Amino acid sequence: MFKQRQTNNLFQAAFKTLALIYHQSVYNLRTTHRNAVIGLLLTIMQSALMVILLMTLYLLVGIRGSPIRGDFMLFVMSGIFLFMTHVQTASAVSSSHSVSAGIVKHEPLNAAILISGAALAVLYRQTLSCIVILSVYHLTFEQITIEDPVGAGMLYLLAWFSGCCVGLVFLGIRPWSPQASTMITNIYQRINMIASGKMFVANAMPGFLLPWFSWNPLFHLIDQTRGYIFINYSPHRTDLLYPLWISIGALMIGLLINFTTRKYESVSWSAGQ
Repeated sequence: MFKQRQTNNLFQAAFKTLALIYHQSVYNLRTTHRNAVIGLLLTIMQSALMVILLMTLYLLVGIRGSPIRGDFMLFVMSGIFLFMTHVQTASAVSSSHSVSAGIVKHEPLNAAILISGAALAVLYRQTLSCIVILSVYHLTFEQITIEDPVGAGMLYLLAWFSGCCVGLVFLGIRPWSPQASTMITNIYQRINMIASGKMFVANAMPGFLLPWFSWNPLFHLIDQTRGYIFINYSPHRTDLLYPLWISIGALMIGLLINFTTRKYESVSWSAGQ
């Protein structure tokens, strides 16, 4: 218990760090529900409910066909999956740790492990949810074809990575003002319900409406992903590099804020808030 941990080489240190990240990810998965299986089923049901609600909205408006030549449900799910992954990752990373939390007092843990564990837990849950929902739809209702699954999967990971970067910025703000950080995180999630453009097609949007969405990296990611999913769609109004550069910029800003905060953050801060 009181023995100091030592590593003989870089490989051993990397292996121990990866083991800690794995156990922290499992811990985050188990905290969502007492039963791990039920927790995963709830995540799947949440994504399925979002798909059903969006489909119902389309039917109420009178849209019964896909704006893109292809499967209508695949069009809906392509937007929902990237949206859910992005916003839930940002939320999980923004609340991944605090200096006053009891788990931080354990010697092997550090901020990087807690952040990585929170992000990977969301990636695991959302990826499993995507696979299950797509498999059930493919086997039960209608066979689907994804033109470039590797490219679509890479953009899915980029949506997760951009959520990590945005959440890192919110995490740096949280010690200074927890209420403001929570409010900004919630506002960001609500804005992306519309601003992500998951219900629209960028190529078909009028010119006066496009600037209201083009600032959002998630809008570019969803539109570019549909270009990899559907053989008949080629995005012309979105840029693949824009969300990448925005994510890298948010990552740098988040790291600067967190490193600066760590110099001044104290357990006594939480006592006065």
